[in-house]
Amino acid sequence: MTIRDKRLHAFRPDLADLRLQGEVDAERFVEGRPARIGASVADLRAAPRPDSGINTQLLRGASVTVFEAAEGFAWVQAADDGYVGYLADSDLGSVDPAPTDKVAAPRTFIYPGPDLRLPRSGMLSMGAGLTVVGHAETRGTRYALLPSGEAVIAAHLCAIDAAAADYVAVAEALINTPYLWGGVSGFGIDCSGLVQLAMRMAGRQVLRDTDMQAATLGAPLDLGPACEGLLRGDLVFWKGHVAIMTDAETMIHANGHTMLVSREGLKDAIDRIGYLYGGPTGFRRP
Repeated sequence: MTIRDKRLHAFRPDLADLRLQGEVDAERFVEGRPARIGASVADLRAAPRPDSGINTQLLRGASVTVFEAAEGFAWVQAADDGYVGYLADSDLGSVDPAPTDKVAAPRTFIYPGPDLRLPRSGMLSMGAGLTVVGHAETRGTRYALLPSGEAVIAAHLCAIDAAAADYVAVAEALINTPYLWGGVSGFGIDCSGLVQLAMRMAGRQVLRDTDMQAATLGAPLDLGPACEGLLRGDLVFWKGHVAIMTDAETMIHANGHTMLVSREGLKDAIDRIGYLYGGPTGFRRP
């Protein structure tokens, strides 16, 4: 049978996605049920345990297919990028209503009502999807109203299908966001998560992990040892790492060196990273 990446296909020895029947071995095949993420940020883990590492995250409003729910965890596959993993079943919400808007600011607050002086009732990351049912204005500030009666600053939202003109500018808006392994939100993000979130806000769905992006995003570039000819938006890959060029000489990346999303000169990064991990493994133009 075809070897399939378990990060992108839901199959285990005991259970598998019905769509994979005849392609993988499993004791039982099931048709998953649709759901959406109801939590602000849901950690998608490698195993159904709270001490299992975070592979990625899903944001409020994201669509998933649920194949199993047991002992407090759900085994799901994300609709946007196909990633498979386990999340707390309390992170799941109703499939309806569908989001009408998404958060465009790096982070924002949810209030119990349309008044910023009220104590916040939640927080949301860039990219989170919301259902807006109306608007209200208090002391000159416009709010988007949610089905729960809660409110979000309207200026922090955009239409769910809106696309930013420059994905690099989206990444730049996340400068100083803390580094978080597996993170893909305005609260914490890793290198490939930064690429994925920024491109998603620009209307492009891309795969999650660095190796996936290095194999599929755009076209490879042959730049030679001098690394000349890079443009804004080009990607630089190392083993297990990716950075976004902001111009021919400077890049932005979520990195474990500063533990932040930060700018760095490409040549400085090549020297610094090469000491431990070697030189770039490739360049791609999305």
